[in-house]
Amino acid sequence: MNFDGDGTAEIWLWAPFAEQMRLFVAETGIEMQKWDFGYWWLRTDRIKAGEEYYFELTQKDEPAKKKSRDTTLKISDPASLFQPVGVMGNSGAFDLNAFEWTDENWKIPELKDFIIYEMHIGTFTPKGDLESVEEKLDYLIQLGITAIEIMPVAQFPGTRNWGYDGVYPFAVQNSYGGPLALQHLVNTCHEKGLAVILDAVYNHVGPEGNHFEECGPYFTDKYKTPWGQAINFDDAGCDAVRTFFIENALMWFRDFHIDALRLDAVHAIRDLGPEHILKEIRTKADELSEITGKNYRLIVELDLNDNRYINPQSSCGYGMDAQWIDEFHHALRVSAGQEKKGYYADFDGVEHLAKSYNDAYVYDGQYSPHRDKNFGTPAKQNPGEQFVVFSQNHDQVGNRMLGERSSALVSFEMLKLMAGAVFCSPFLPLIFMGEEWAESNPFQFFTSHTKPELAEAVRKGRRAEFANFHSGEETPDPQSEETFFKSKLDWLKAGKGNHATMLEYYKALISLRKNTQTLFSPERSRTHAEAFPAQKCIVLRRWNEKDKIVCILNFSAVQQQIPIEEQERQWSLLLDSASEKWAGPSTISKPDLADGQLTSSPESIVIITSKNV
Repeated sequence: MNFDGDGTAEIWLWAPFAEQMRLFVAETGIEMQKWDFGYWWLRTDRIKAGEEYYFELTQKDEPAKKKSRDTTLKISDPASLFQPVGVMGNSGAFDLNAFEWTDENWKIPELKDFIIYEMHIGTFTPKGDLESVEEKLDYLIQLGITAIEIMPVAQFPGTRNWGYDGVYPFAVQNSYGGPLALQHLVNTCHEKGLAVILDAVYNHVGPEGNHFEECGPYFTDKYKTPWGQAINFDDAGCDAVRTFFIENALMWFRDFHIDALRLDAVHAIRDLGPEHILKEIRTKADELSEITGKNYRLIVELDLNDNRYINPQSSCGYGMDAQWIDEFHHALRVSAGQEKKGYYADFDGVEHLAKSYNDAYVYDGQYSPHRDKNFGTPAKQNPGEQFVVFSQNHDQVGNRMLGERSSALVSFEMLKLMAGAVFCSPFLPLIFMGEEWAESNPFQFFTSHTKPELAEAVRKGRRAEFANFHSGEETPDPQSEETFFKSKLDWLKAGKGNHATMLEYYKALISLRKNTQTLFSPERSRTHAEAFPAQKCIVLRRWNEKDKIVCILNFSAVQQQIPIEEQERQWSLLLDSASEKWAGPSTISKPDLADGQLTSSPESIVIITSKNV
């Protein structure tokens, strides 16, 4: 539904399974006109912004499925912009053009300038809504963040959810404040110099309150996903489905001024058509860019190590701007002492972390024991800004049985080392909310389904997933309010003790990256990491024509003597995580000029600079 300048609404609905369609406003039905290819259309001044509405659909037979239908259904709008009382209620008419934007001079930063802060709206603040995020923006700017990444806001069941059970892709979650609150937040971010990334899910639709199947072939049985029916991007009737999701992406850019979309688990998007849906989204986003003058970014979560996704369309790629690389995280976690179970079993600690620094993908064609096959392709020509790295994120924390953050798994010293490993890379750094002060509250998996059978299925699934996890503790109940409230950030910690020290450390680390050109550069050809497996150490070198940065990462529990090159022996210290300033053991790393060795403290990162002569 879109409103013209005079307040007249134009409504399009794709429902090829319908024989008749009526729009209901205040219990008054208005007949809709049938168009080609299963579309229904109406232009009317009998609905105003803020009013609730729904559709009454009379179904027709489906010969292909051998179903005989003669029923009338009441459904909400699949393209609803607002669900005032949730997924089971009526849709709310919303005028996307009514908001008065003041960000006309905003310019989307270059991708290489992104320092990303991932947040979940419901747990980021005590109030848990979009409006309260605005109160924390100055804090994020002082931290050094340049882009916030918001976990999905598409309308989900109830008030507690990670967002990946979204049912209405176009609607902003009512308990977060709805679409107007999101427009206001984005406008405020831009006024303060922050870019906004929004997480969008195009691989499935949540099950509760979902009326898509009643309208048309939005789903296909050709493929399966871990979360529900696969969206129909290449089967019969797919053209309108593709348009539906393309228009969703364009809406976030055009009508909410979102700067970048992070597309969830694109490896679960199945499309064997002549033009992959991601490629078409890229093309349409570029066409919008020609109109607005904004360079919209598309970042994908991808578990395939296939750089076809991020290669330009001119090189037969899909044209995505960047991707998350979990392999950097996995190698980092094993280096830090994570037990080698499940997918971690594929990683050899510092050797694979050094490979990720050098090659981005750890597996780029060799045999993967966990997958039992050769896996991945080389990505040596892709610049560093095309890869997003992290020491933790919502998945890697929340998909643990107890949702423990890194602060509950490793020492204070190791936390500092892991942060340094991320910010010294030639890739885009991402931190997960609260990480910067070593938040100790967990981030657990939570839901608020209203259907008892679905809620119980989620509980059973979660228990089964961790049936072999012997911790002596019960799997947290996803439906419990306690699980949700335990996952909220405790902002009071940020000003106390080692939490405050960690916060200042993150500020220093981010400032060092932003103000040191050699560290800031995404140039991978001037980056080289060397692993010392016996010592559990890595020496990461980054350089330009004038300067060289050397980072010594010691993941072991003892001091190590690490060789440095002759021209590196006249150096200046930029950062030592073991120093007293950062509540370290005060065993300051130092060089031995005679032997060409540098003494590295246990579980520490040392960053030095020298002239590149």
